[in-house]
Amino acid sequence: MSNKHGKATDAAREKRLIESLRRHPELMERFEAILELTNSEEGPLRTADEVEEMLVEEVRRLGQRAMQDWAGGAEERVAQEMRQSLPGVRVRKKKS
Repeated sequence: MSNKHGKATDAAREKRLIESLRRHPELMERFEAILELTNSEEGPLRTADEVEEMLVEEVRRLGQRAMQDWAGGAEERVAQEMRQSLPGVRVRKKKS
């Protein structure tokens, strides 16, 4: 997905990514944690197994958060569709 020079498309992709992460701050936190682990040059030296375990846990958290965000959006879309197709229906959110 790049044009002749790649710069405009890369800049547009970065902008979209940053805008998306701003709308989902919990996902941004997970990505930051993953990047922090991969860029870690300070603190105690860890084994590859330790880093792998930490990365797997962060990816699990990222996936869980992404699924929660997706489910919330899907629930809202279903509620909107119901309101449009059945104007008199009351839509209640599930208590968490």
